[in-house]
Amino acid sequence: MAVHLLWNIIPFVIIIATIVIIRKRKKAGVTGIKTVLTPMCLLVSAFVNYLAYWFDVMGIISWAVSIFLLVLSAYFTKYLPQGQT
Repeated sequence: MAVHLLWNIIPFVIIIATIVIIRKRKKAGVTGIKTVLTPMCLLVSAFVNYLAYWFDVMGIISWAVSIFLLVLSAYFTKYLPQGQT
C-alpha cells in the first residue's frame, strides 16, 4: 500500500520541482537554454525511470537513456551560473 502511494506521489514531486526551478530562474534573472539543461536532463531522467518502472520496461533502452541524460547533465554543469561567495 505504501509503495503504491509513493509511486503515485512521484509525478507531483517532479512537477513541483519543475515549477520551483522556473520560479528561481525568473527571480535570479537567469536566461538562456544552456543553463536550464542540467536540471531539465535530471528531471527527464527521473521521469524516464518512473515510466520505465510503471510500464515494466526496465530494459537496456531505459538504462541507456538514463545514463545518456546523466552524462549530458554533467556536461552542461559548466554553463550553470556561479554562486556568489
